[in-house]
Amino acid sequence: MNIGNLFLKISLTGIITFSELDWITNQQLKFNRLEESIAIKLGRMIDSGIINIGCRL
Repeated sequence: MNIGNLFLKISLTGIITFSELDWITNQQLKFNRLEESIAIKLGRMIDSGIINIGCRL
C-alpha cells in the first residue's frame, strides 16, 4: 500500500476504513516528509468532516 494512492482513493470515496487508519498509524515512523504531510492532510479532512470513518460497500 502507498499513502499517495490511499489518499486518492479516500478523497474520491470520502470514506476511510479502520484497516486503512491502522495501516497509516503503523507505518507513520517510516514516512518521509511528503508522506507525513499527506497523513496530516487526511487527519484534517477527517476532523472537518470531509472524510468519514466507516466501510465501503
